[in-house]
Amino acid sequence: MKDQLINLFTAFETDQFGKTLPLDYCLPVYHCVSDENLPHIRNVIQYKNTKQFEADIDCLSKHFQWVNWQEFKDFTSGNFKSQKKIALLTFDDGFREFYDIVAPILERKGIYACNFINPAFIDNKEIMFRCKASLIIEALKKQKSIYTEIYSILSMGSTATTESLKKEILKITYQEKDILDLLAEKLEVDFQSYLQEHRPYLSTEELKNLTHRGFGISSHSWDHPKFGTLSLEQQMESINKTFAYLKENDFLYDSFAFPFTDFGVKNKFFEELFKNKEIYCSFGAAGVKLDSVKKNFQRIPMEMGEGAERILKKEIAYFKLKMLVNKNMIIRK
Repeated sequence: MKDQLINLFTAFETDQFGKTLPLDYCLPVYHCVSDENLPHIRNVIQYKNTKQFEADIDCLSKHFQWVNWQEFKDFTSGNFKSQKKIALLTFDDGFREFYDIVAPILERKGIYACNFINPAFIDNKEIMFRCKASLIIEALKKQKSIYTEIYSILSMGSTATTESLKKEILKITYQEKDILDLLAEKLEVDFQSYLQEHRPYLSTEELKNLTHRGFGISSHSWDHPKFGTLSLEQQMESINKTFAYLKENDFLYDSFAFPFTDFGVKNKFFEELFKNKEIYCSFGAAGVKLDSVKKNFQRIPMEMGEGAERILKKEIAYFKLKMLVNKNMIIRK
């Protein structure tokens, strides 16, 4: 029913979505752009190819004024006026394709972007648990028969299909990530070998090069937990470790983008976070929404299997739909 209502409202949106966007800013977020099959993310992210990404960027360029990090801060603090509504381009997770593919495209178009990284994965020391899940699913697809131990580890019956096994693997949480290592052992998936051979993440040297070229590098937590499931102490430990790394390497240390989502994150966290006066703001990824925490800005996920125009129109339609029942603002407790 919800999707049907959104699609109905979307049909009435005009092509002038830059003007009808209910916020003064547009914050698109991507993870990766590639024309290749990337086993470590293909089962968890609907990443776009270069043609699709450039089409998105060209579309957004017609409706918004791209800004860099300082301009975004100046705009949101009332010290900078733009000719159109602004757009700040963001990426998450620090995948190598940002260096190899995205940065050259953006330099050609004169567009800034900030990549929010997890230091635990930089230099390919570790691999994020969701990427482990994707690699395990890839290994399962190649199995002619499933080992009994796999069903046992996942607490599933031996009649479970490969598709149901895949869904169960994708349910594995950050706190349960040791299960992924057990599955990898049974399926002979070597994460360290994959890291060394494919090098899916950026290196510190590449991050510094990107900084010198004018791009931003900032915080996405230490190793990508879902913050709403952590204690306040665990949340701040992840934040503090990450900011120490950013400062040590002269990256941006005045912003933080939540991994996954900020759903369930309480006011206490934001109060603790903003005790650090160096931090200007934080970012969620709930789409076009307001937030009761004024310094927490919601970004728009762009890897939804659709183009930028369709995504923006749907977001605007959903905002209007939520506004009818006074639920277009995230209220923190």
